[in-house]
Amino acid sequence: MKHLQEKAQSKPLGESLIVQTAVRMMIPFIQLFGLYVIVHGHYSPGGGFQGGVVLGASFILMALAYDLQKTFGYISERTNAILGSTGALIYTGTAALCAVLGGYFLDYSALAKIIPMNPIDWRSMGIFLVEVGVGLAVMNIMVSLFWDISSGGKMDEGL
Repeated sequence: MKHLQEKAQSKPLGESLIVQTAVRMMIPFIQLFGLYVIVHGHYSPGGGFQGGVVLGASFILMALAYDLQKTFGYISERTNAILGSTGALIYTGTAALCAVLGGYFLDYSALAKIIPMNPIDWRSMGIFLVEVGVGLAVMNIMVSLFWDISSGGKMDEGL
């Protein structure tokens, strides 16, 4: 009996097995939907931003159901920063490469000088690259903002 009392007292307040199980089952589908939105975003306006928010929300949902430390097991601060920087680099790198190759900033048809493809196909591919970059950067920002706000700005102190 004493063991059960100690176990009940060590359990953090607000932890629910039902919520945790539901979140654990939903997160893969939420992340898959976020990737779907990013990948299919080049067919219509938007995609990268919305998909990045959905991906970031999946990590925020995990932190709300479990705790902040649980999210670090799936994506560390370092990995989060690297992904965000990579996303910004993909976006600006694609745009700058278009300008370096003689086109305008974000004129994807200029990329046909690297790999000969139809300019229309390059526009679709260029938009896709930009959407992936924006999605990664937005996911990073959403998760970083949540971590900073929920920790009271003490992320650099080891939480």
